[in-house]
Amino acid sequence: MPGAEPFAPITPSIVAMSNLPPPPPPPPPGRSGGRGQQNDQQPERGGRRPIGTGWPRWVIPVLFAVLMLSFALPRVWPTTSANKKTFSELWTAVDAGQVKSISLNNTTNSINGVLNTGEKFTSTAPNSFPNLDETKELQLKGVNFEAKTPSSNWLISWASLLLPLVLLIGFFMWMQRRAAGQMGNVMSIGRSRAKAYSADKPSTTFSDIAGYEGVKQEITEVVDFLRMPERFREIGARVPKGILLVGPPGTGKTLFARAVAGEAGVGFLSVTGSDFMEMFVGVGASRVRDLFQQARKMGRAIIFVDEIDSIGRKRGAGLGGGHDEREQTLNQMLAEMDGFETSEGVVVLAATNRPDILDPALLRPGRFDRTIIVPLPENEERLAILKVHSRDKRMGPDVDLEVMSKATPGMSGADLANLVNEAALFAVRRGSKQIERIDFENARDRVVMGARRESLVLSGEEKRATAIHEGGHAILTTVLPNADPLHKVTILPRGMALGVTWSLPEERHTYSKEYFEDVVCRAMGGRVAEKIVFGHINSGAANDLEQATSIARRMVREWGMSDAVGPMAWTGHQQVFLGEDLMTQGREYSDDTAKMIDNEISRILQEQEARAYEVLSKHRRALDLVAEALLERETIDGGEVARIIHESLGETPGERLDEQPVTAADAPAGG
Repeated sequence: MPGAEPFAPITPSIVAMSNLPPPPPPPPPGRSGGRGQQNDQQPERGGRRPIGTGWPRWVIPVLFAVLMLSFALPRVWPTTSANKKTFSELWTAVDAGQVKSISLNNTTNSINGVLNTGEKFTSTAPNSFPNLDETKELQLKGVNFEAKTPSSNWLISWASLLLPLVLLIGFFMWMQRRAAGQMGNVMSIGRSRAKAYSADKPSTTFSDIAGYEGVKQEITEVVDFLRMPERFREIGARVPKGILLVGPPGTGKTLFARAVAGEAGVGFLSVTGSDFMEMFVGVGASRVRDLFQQARKMGRAIIFVDEIDSIGRKRGAGLGGGHDEREQTLNQMLAEMDGFETSEGVVVLAATNRPDILDPALLRPGRFDRTIIVPLPENEERLAILKVHSRDKRMGPDVDLEVMSKATPGMSGADLANLVNEAALFAVRRGSKQIERIDFENARDRVVMGARRESLVLSGEEKRATAIHEGGHAILTTVLPNADPLHKVTILPRGMALGVTWSLPEERHTYSKEYFEDVVCRAMGGRVAEKIVFGHINSGAANDLEQATSIARRMVREWGMSDAVGPMAWTGHQQVFLGEDLMTQGREYSDDTAKMIDNEISRILQEQEARAYEVLSKHRRALDLVAEALLERETIDGGEVARIIHESLGETPGERLDEQPVTAADAPAGG
């Protein structure tokens, strides 16, 4: 459709005053970036348990300690309470006739004896004991002498030999299992990591997805074919081999795949694009082959590849080109989907938000036959999504989800789910047992404009400058004929902004030249208001100028909204891959045309700045009254701003405040 942008979200327009001198990053598409407002980008799954952690870590050290103690304790722990004697003391006692019996251990030469008094003793004999004279002496003194050679303990002997070997083998097994846990099992590294879905316990069905009836119908056809293929084969219909879900992030592409798994009743394998990539060459292609082999064994199956752009990027892109690991994986995917050996009954379902970088061979009929667009939800769909996410929440009687759906244009399903959850969190902080309307209002302000910065304290001069700045935005938003309706204006610091002017756009899919001119004029309102009141400007309008310049540039280069340039478009060639068309890349127009484009962009900006100067000069009293109201109450709504403007003009509230467009010649130079 002429003038429409694919996937351009219709988001609440925000203009804000920043406390950062340098210009912030550009706002996302479809959102009117405010004065210095920054939009931070935000970023999965739990780690897999390492192989080889079946035993607790303390088992091996404890076993080692027990074995060592079993050998050490008998040697260091005393086994008897007998008195210790030297051999000379022993022989003196024998000569004195005090010894009753002696037992000699031939292996260790240790002596255990008993005195006539019954006292036990131990000693150690020399190697020659007993010789012939000593034997006669023992017999003469009546000593009961006995020499023993004890039998060896084979268990202890073998244990002493095998213990070092067992410990060494155990150490190497422990190291091998730890390495397997970190690097993966080498024998199964080429196997697919797809997760099989249990069709007996569906967690998500189409009833859990609100809206998107057209998307449901197309996906339901594939599910019906897998369930009842004979109905389609009777008339010769062929099931699509691949369905590609395309849409902005957060619109529910992965949710649709989970619903298909719950509705299909056939085998369902889920895998992400990054699961195919590995540090070893050829692993990705091997995993693709294994994935399709698993699907064929199921008979009829659905394979879901999330974020397929990870492996489906254009081949030969980048410096040097070549068949790297990603290209080999993609080649195997192409062959499996529609190669020499076709897969009957296997449907590939894929999701991506970057269809522009996919390889053309992947998108041709026979592989991905259908591309289903999953757009941002409309008003009725947003209402249904809010109802789905509010089913398990305790809602207050004053909550009107229909009003909230109209106040959240441009939000995706994930944004709406986050909005409901933030409202629940605000209710808990208030100590309430149910979610009320004020919680939804606070949650919407936090999601759209950012969290309040309670620690930031502005001086009186900064606060007044912020009030004048936001008052300029608010007045222009109210009086310009094609501007979006003003919702609220605040000077409370939120996110990176010192103040915010928030308007809620009506849902539209094409935009007129007059609408964009009003957007540029409104962006100039804060800068012009400060110049009118204070006579000087500061760096706070950086984001306003960035937004206005971006829109003016697109008006001239892309949308043909300049009479001087005419119906010509130079959208610019955005490089997706490093080095793509490196030698042929160049500007598509001459230096004269570039100068003309720059002049037209400058003309639009200067005309709209002069227009803002003229309108705000006419409503000078209203500007002061709005600023005073902001300084007093910090936040006022759009109806209050309209009432102030009417009273300043002496008009009855409800009359139109439309202003006639003015040109640069109607206002002072540089306004």
